[in-house]
Amino acid sequence: MSVSDRIVSDLVNNQVEFVTTVPCKQLATVIDCIDSHDDIYHIPSNKEDEGIGLCAGAYMGGKRSAIIMQNTAIGVTVNTLVTLTQYYRLPLPMLISYRGELGEPVACQVEMAVHTKALLAQLNIPTYHFHHEDDAKELDAILKYTFMCNKPVAILTDATFWKGY
Repeated sequence: MSVSDRIVSDLVNNQVEFVTTVPCKQLATVIDCIDSHDDIYHIPSNKEDEGIGLCAGAYMGGKRSAIIMQNTAIGVTVNTLVTLTQYYRLPLPMLISYRGELGEPVACQVEMAVHTKALLAQLNIPTYHFHHEDDAKELDAILKYTFMCNKPVAILTDATFWKGY
């Protein structure tokens, strides 16, 4: 089973029925798997904060949701994460491509990587960093955790995890 198939399987096994995604080259395979899965309603988003709003609406409508996005937009999501997701204690798994690490080919991506973990820590969002495909074995427990405690969680997936850019 590919890592993308495993991610989708864990989402489905944890009753995630709604996923929104923001385009990302690193996440393209998992986005394709989500888009073609019959048990997940997939709506692409233009922006990450818009996607978080869609996930909140889905959750308030009785559907478990998740967002798949890049770390470069963490800054624009701060207000939505705090005043919507955290204030209303909404569970939100965020699968995030962690751009800007070693081997990054795009210089502007590096600066946000320097701030990503610090921003998530400042927001008290539990953060997990997947470096290797084997780390995906933790996703099931992470999903159970976020839905049990009604918190957003960040799962950072770097280039090593996706086997390059």
